[in-house]
Amino acid sequence: MSLQSAVYAVIVLALIAANLPFLSNRWLLLWPAGVRSKPLWGRLAELVLWYFIVGAVALGLEQHLGQRYPQGWEFYAITAAMFLTFAFPGFVLRYLLRR
Repeated sequence: MSLQSAVYAVIVLALIAANLPFLSNRWLLLWPAGVRSKPLWGRLAELVLWYFIVGAVALGLEQHLGQRYPQGWEFYAITAAMFLTFAFPGFVLRYLLRR
């Protein structure tokens, strides 16, 4: 896997993972939420968990492709902001569009 294809794969994975909590009523796509749908706090907690899962995949790809570079707090602040931006379409579909 080349560096460019790894970057595209992580971006696509982040786009999908950021929207999963808002598009699915199952907890982590495994367990049903019960009679009612998941509450907002549950969706946000799941969003944070998906952020760390995507980060772990990206870290593994970086380590596989070469040397791992140390990152400061700025890197994590920017990636968290990007992940929240990626989650916006799912949030709009779940909460802002009238059904």
